[in-house]
Amino acid sequence: MRLVRPQSAPALPLHDLDGHPLEVASGRRLLLSIFREASCPSCNIRVFELNHNDRDLRELGLDVVVVFASEEDEVRRFIARQPRPFRIVADPGNTAHERYGIERSGAGKFKALLTRFPAMLHGMRELGFKSGRRSTTRLPADVLIDGDGRIEETYYGRDISDHIPMERVELFATRALASRRAAA
Repeated sequence: MRLVRPQSAPALPLHDLDGHPLEVASGRRLLLSIFREASCPSCNIRVFELNHNDRDLRELGLDVVVVFASEEDEVRRFIARQPRPFRIVADPGNTAHERYGIERSGAGKFKALLTRFPAMLHGMRELGFKSGRRSTTRLPADVLIDGDGRIEETYYGRDISDHIPMERVELFATRALASRRAAA
C-alpha cells in the first residue's frame, strides 16, 4: 500500500553503516531515498547526484538518508567505497521496501533499459561491469519527511531509474527554511 501525505512515516528498525539507528522523526526534515541493490548502475548515478547536491540541501536544513536492498558488504563495495556526506543504510531484508509500499515491475526494468541506456552504461563504467548482474525488478522511491516524521511527499519510481526531481527536493527544503525563518 502506497503512503501519502500526511501519514506518519513508518519506523525502520535499521542502522546506518556507522551503527546509528535510523530515525524518521528526528526533528529535522529528511529525504529518505530507498534504492534497489547497491550494485545497480542507475541507482549509483542518483547517488552521485545526491552527493553533488548534499551541501546545498544541508544548508537548507535537509538531511539525506539512502537505503539499499543489499547486504552491508555490497553497500560498502559499491556505494561507501568513497566517503559520502549522507547516511547510508544496508537493508538486505527489504524492510524499507515493504513498509513503504514499494513495488516491483518487470516493465519498469525494461523501460529503463530502453530509455535510459546511456546513463546506465555510464553507471556501469563508474562501478565496473560486474555491477547490476543480480538486478531485480524492484523499483526505487523517495520520501520527503518533515521533522515530526510526517510524510510531505512520496515519489514512487515508475522505472528502475526514476527518482523525484531534485527541483522538488530543493523546493521542499526551501519551503521548510522559509517557514522556520517566519516563525523566528
